[in-house]
Parts: sequence; C-alpha cells; structure tokens
Amino acid sequence: MNTPPLFSAVLPSTASATSTALSQERTTLATTNDPFLWLEDIEGQGALAWARAENEKTLRVLQSDPRYRHFYEQALSILQAKDRIPYVSLERRGLENFWQDENQVRGVWRRTTLESYRSQDPQWETILDVDALAVTENRNWIFQGGSCLPPEGRLCLISLSDGGKDAASIREFDCDAKTFVADGFYLPEGKQHVSWVDGDTLLVARDWGEGTLTQAGYPFVVKELKRAQPLSEAREIFRGEPTDVGTQPFVLRDSEGHIHATGAARGISSFESEYVVFRPDGPVKLNLPKKAAMIGIVGDRLLVKLDEEWTPPGDISFAAGSLISYDLAEWKQDPRRAKASLVFQPGPRQALSRVGATKNLLIMTILENVQSRAFVCKYDQGAWSATPIPLPEYTNVSLSTVSDEADQAMFAVSSYLRPTSVWYFDAEGKNLEELKKTPSAFDASNHVVEQLEATSRDGTSIPYFLVRPKNARFDGTIPTLLYGYGGFQIPLLPSYLGPVGRLWLEQGNAWVVANLRGGGEFGPQWHQAAQAATKQTTWDDFIAVAEDLIRRKITSPRRLGAIGGSQGGLLVGAAITQRPELFNAAIIQVPLFDMLRYTKLGAGASWIGEYGDPAIAEQRAWIEGYSPYQKLMAGKTYPAPLILTSTKDDRVHPAHGRKAAAKLDALGQPYFYYENIDGGHSAAANLMEYARQLALEYTYASKRLCSE
Repeated sequence: MNTPPLFSAVLPSTASATSTALSQERTTLATTNDPFLWLEDIEGQGALAWARAENEKTLRVLQSDPRYRHFYEQALSILQAKDRIPYVSLERRGLENFWQDENQVRGVWRRTTLESYRSQDPQWETILDVDALAVTENRNWIFQGGSCLPPEGRLCLISLSDGGKDAASIREFDCDAKTFVADGFYLPEGKQHVSWVDGDTLLVARDWGEGTLTQAGYPFVVKELKRAQPLSEAREIFRGEPTDVGTQPFVLRDSEGHIHATGAARGISSFESEYVVFRPDGPVKLNLPKKAAMIGIVGDRLLVKLDEEWTPPGDISFAAGSLISYDLAEWKQDPRRAKASLVFQPGPRQALSRVGATKNLLIMTILENVQSRAFVCKYDQGAWSATPIPLPEYTNVSLSTVSDEADQAMFAVSSYLRPTSVWYFDAEGKNLEELKKTPSAFDASNHVVEQLEATSRDGTSIPYFLVRPKNARFDGTIPTLLYGYGGFQIPLLPSYLGPVGRLWLEQGNAWVVANLRGGGEFGPQWHQAAQAATKQTTWDDFIAVAEDLIRRKITSPRRLGAIGGSQGGLLVGAAITQRPELFNAAIIQVPLFDMLRYTKLGAGASWIGEYGDPAIAEQRAWIEGYSPYQKLMAGKTYPAPLILTSTKDDRVHPAHGRKAAAKLDALGQPYFYYENIDGGHSAAANLMEYARQLALEYTYASKRLCSE
C-alpha cells in the first residue's frame, strides 16, 4: 500500500471540507437528539443498573418457560460431553489442547502424544490450570492462548484476559517448569501484538503512552524490548500513522526456526496493509498490492496471498484470490525486485480457503461452490504441483493444524448433519487416518440438506443451505431460522449443528445458512461486491433468501426467524427494520446497530473499510440508508427481537445492543435483552454461560415460531 500524502488530511479541497463539516454537524445533531447516549458508558452505574433490570425481565419470562430448563440441560450435556473431540495443535513437545468442562470451567492447557491421542482415553499432561491460577491470584482470568519461542517452544508468552475482553495482559511462562518465569517478560493489559525474536528480545506493538494508539484503539508503534528492560526504555523501530487501523510486528521464520526477516504489517484500513521489512540500512516497504497478506515460508519459497488483481512491474498479471510465491534467497537479496510465480489461481465459483506450511510442503484447502477439498502442494523444478488428499467428499474440510517438524497435518471434516471427525495426514508415510469423531448430538435421520439458490434484487444468484425435515409438507408451516453473516470476506461453511440439532432440528424445524455477498465464499470479489457504498447488497441478499423460503412454501413470515452475531447482528437488524413483515423472530447477538456512531464505540473505527465513515457526508448517506438504530421508528411492528451482548465486549461495544433495546422500549415495541457480564465478543466466558445463551435463544425461538 502507498502511504497517504503527508498533507492530505491537512489540506482537503474546499468542497470536501464543506461536505465533511456538514456531515459532522448532522452527526452532532443526531447525537444531541439521542436520548440513550448514557448507555454508552460501559461500566456506568446507571447503565449497569439498566442492564441488570433488563436481564431480570428477560430471564423471568424465558426461564419460566418449561422448555428452558430442558434446553439448558441438553445444551450443557453436549458442550461438556467427555467424549467430544479434544482439538489439538501439532507442536514439537506434543499435541496440545485447551479443554473446558464442568470441573475445568475456565480451562486447562494440556498436552499428550500422538499415540496416546489415538486411544479412546488419552493421557494428558497439564501445562497450565487456568482455574487454579484464577483462584490463586483471585482474578477473573480467561485464557487467550500462548505464543511460544521457536523452535524449542519451551518459553511462551501467555495472554490472560479479564473476563474475556480482547485486551489482555501478557506474561512469560516456562512450559518445562510449568510456572511463570520469575522476573520474565510482562506486558500490562492492553490490545497488543508481540513476536519473539530470540530468548531475550521481543517486538512489541502496544499502548506506549499518549499518542500511540489509533482511533480504533490499536497500537501503531513497534518497539524492541529486551529482557529485564523496563517498557519505558524499549527502542522504537517502526511507527505507522494514527489514522491507520493498527500495526503488528512479524518475524518470518522457516520450519527450523531460522529467521529470514523481521518487520511490521501496517494496517492502513480494514483490508489494506503495507508490509515493511527491517534491514540494517532501515525499513524497506515491500512491493506488494494493498490487499495482500504474507503467509509464510515453505521450503525455500515465500508465500503471499492476493485479494486484488495485481501486475508487478515488468511481470505477468495475477488474479484476485491467487496465491503466489517467491524464491526466498532472491527475495532476501532484494525484496522489492524479486519475481513472483503462481501457486494457485481460483476458477469460477472457487476460493482459496486455508493454507498451512509443514516442514517441506504446502497444505491448501479450496472452496468450490461452498464445498471444500484439500490438496498437498510441492515446489519442484521451478513449478508447483497439487495432489488431492482423499478426505470424505461433500463435506467441509477444514485445515486445523500443521506440523513444522514433519510433513504432517490434521483436518476437521464436517457437515450439517454429519458429526465432525478429525483426520491425521502424514505426507511422508502417505498415511491418512480418522483419529476422532464427535459423538452424535442429535438424531439426524429425519433431516436432509439441500443447496438452493435465491435471486437477489440485482439478479445475482445467492446460494444457501437448507436443513429440513425429510417428510416436510411445503405448506409454509415449518418453523425456520435463517442464519447469515455477509461481511469481512468471512465464509459461512457447513459444520455439524450439534446443540442446534438437539434444541431446534429435533423438534421438526428447519435451519438455513445464507452465503451472502460480503462474505468470502467465492473469494475477494464476492466480498467487494457488498462493501462500503454497496453494503446494502448484503441486506438485499438476505432478504432475497427469506423471500425465496416463503415463495417455496418451506416456511412463512409467521414461522420465519433471523439469527446472526456481530456483523451478522447488524445484518439481522437491517433485515427487520427494512422488511419487518418477513420475520416473526430475530436473534441479534453482540450486534453493531448504531452505524452513525459505530466509529466512536469500541473498535469500530477499524471497520471503516467495510462500512465507510459516517464523518464523511457521501459515506454517511449510504450508512444512514440502513443503520438499524435510526431506522427503528413509530408506526412499524418489529418481530420482538432477542438482543444479546456482553459488558466485557471491547470489540463491538455493548451500547449497540443496549440502545436498540432502549429505543424499542420507548417505541412501545416488545423485545428481550440479555447482557452477560463476562465473555467479551463471544458473550460467554465458559461452557455453562454458553449453554445458558443457547437455552435462552431456542426457548425464545420456540415461543415465537412454534405452535404453543
């Protein structure tokens, strides 16, 4: 990405300045007229008292329904099942897993061997017991993972969050001694990014004091921190711009742990980055397009994913969604002039899903019409070759972990009605085996899955998956939940429905997943077709799927509900404010809702690339056209939504959900609101809280959509 001209923000054109001033004036007016601004004070006494009162009202109604207790117990039994799959990562010290159950509520980080993992009852060695740590330190710790120093992996930087916030404190941990390192590295709570250079050196991006965070609340200054050095003495090595989304350091290592480059990825917008490598003579900006991501090293090749079409100077053109590679030695000698070669280019209705590097090979999963396949790729004699890995067909194949010590990987294989299984692949031994399988959580024998298409407003075909009873009578009577997301180039892929199957499908109901533009099901173009000025396209696609379900007489407005979280919560909010007559239920999880103020709430400013900036008049106009909070108005009947959020959500501010509920209340409209204290953006910090959330959602959905 090119750096913005130094004075571009200082010397706008007269027209632009006037336009922006008018927009800011309207924003100020909207703020002045908003009677619920006080709910934006996250820990404010009045706001918390309001949330507690709302919780009591919601729990009183939903928990008194006889279905609630049954749903809660069923959900908890599935979530805490002893025979559920313990998903692992392939590390040099063994197979590592993080596990929660009724005894390990906060969780335990543990490891085992491959041979033991193959058995029905693996023997686990505890690395860190988070429950015990929370008791010892009397803290509300939520484990957010660790980053261990390659190649040995003995020293790790552990992230611990207070109640599930994105902001975490980071402490050095010794995996052999199984204790925190006395006088080891310690970084106080914050939204921060850390990379190991060596045992005594870190690259750190964090809040270094006034003027070092972007508007979105993320760091843009990278410093080098030495062991035993106070934070105040860390040496600055890179500085982005305060107008950026944020900056992260990176260390480019091969499978042996050797460092080939250090640098920083400067996020200029939600989807645009500028990569800089640190050289003895100073930082060098890489010759890459704005929408590109460095993936890592495989053998002697450096991999880069492109999210836009790109023609390097004097080179061939690469299509958006392609994967390219460089000769590592040539790239290190002159990273700006090294020649790229093609690894993968997507065809029609294809998208690159996941890539991972083993010791010598590239593992890749590809989506084709929202079905996935896995390949093992090798670079030999100047070209890449791809060989399919024969995993089960007509499933979602997800790359779950790779080994950098051997040519091994694991995959999670799943579909809506088929329990997830974990497969182990050893490329060297040409061995593929199923290691684990999720026990059936519900009776799937009475349901079938179909992939259908709806026609959106502009004529585009929008695929969706329908999970319905086999013996369905198409008379519009099936209670149906329509799930969607449609943002940030994130695809919705088939996965085992588990608790949803038990709490919803087994009652003879239907579940629908819509693959909307804005998502990543068909690569970058699918995302960019519903971004910023064209974001309304996502809502049009969702509404088109709802209309198609009604047209086919699968369901009817009386029996149709919408469900989505985060960007999906905004999606549901837009759908029920634009077409309330299509739905009789709406489950809105940790949502964006007030889009005229979203950049001022939580991490909202980091998503300007997805939605636009309401401080700019032209962009405010398209946001104002759909912002659900402003679209809630008298004279309309909304489908009594259930709104769920978390006090500790420091990504999507709880005020979005709070203000939506308060405005519905002021309009005399029915609604349900529940705010979990802990849990962060997931709105649940442990399995019991997640079971409660599921029970609330499906009790609500049953009350609204099913016959009493």
